[in-house]
Amino acid sequence: MTLFSKAISGREAPIDTSHTHAVTNHSLHPPFPAGCEEIVLAMGCFWGVERLFWQEPGVYVTAAGYAGGHTPNPTYQETCTGDTGHTEVVRVVYDPSQIPLERLLKIFWEQHDPTQGNRQGNDVGSQYRSAIFTTTDAQLIAAERSADAYQQALDKAGKGAITTEIKPLEAFYYAEAYHQQYLHKNPNGYCGLKGIGVTCPIGQR
Repeated sequence: MTLFSKAISGREAPIDTSHTHAVTNHSLHPPFPAGCEEIVLAMGCFWGVERLFWQEPGVYVTAAGYAGGHTPNPTYQETCTGDTGHTEVVRVVYDPSQIPLERLLKIFWEQHDPTQGNRQGNDVGSQYRSAIFTTTDAQLIAAERSADAYQQALDKAGKGAITTEIKPLEAFYYAEAYHQQYLHKNPNGYCGLKGIGVTCPIGQR
């Protein structure tokens, strides 16, 4: 278990955020359409990650947020201290009849470096760690199998060990409104996404 130097208590009420996706015009909040599933992914700074997934056909809506820690309803400033235990994440709500989970996992593995631990490129801290938070047993099994498959590919390429945290989602907390669809609102904004250059041998391109 990761130890944190301080305990940030957070708050009972959710922080203010957007209600509607700036690109799809879909609601950021449940209930979502019947048949949709949700997975929560962490690949470093959530700005670029959210854009990566909202562009995929079959993804109904995305939202930037925080997950994996112990502080309820954290703010961005609190999360940046590293003392909430949370990592920056993106909630991906998708229709599995239009986009298979394997496709989302393939994008996840190939579009960031899952071997860096508590960092992603120049972004350093536990709030940038790689993680997959699942919402069904089938997702958990698929995520673990995809990690095994990708590790084999990384081993063949002489790369390091995967550090990605894979576990069931306990809670997702929305980030502030200005973080939602940030790169749509700020097209020249920062995006730190950078893959490791190794193909993940799952799913279909």
